Amino acid sequence: MKSLLENLGIILLLLGVLCLMIYYFAVQSNALLVCSLVLEVAGILCYIFLNKRLG
Repeated sequence: MKSLLENLGIILLLLGVLCLMIYYFAVQSNALLVCSLVLEVAGILCYIFLNKRLG
């Protein structure tokens, strides 16, 4: 469980990148851009705070 929490930020960042790839190659929707923005910011914050707290 601890390893999943340590990697949560990276997983969220990758999901944000996946949303951007879907936006670029398939569907051009503003909802995908907002979703990727939220995932990227949440991923960065989770990476910083969880690794500071758990590490």
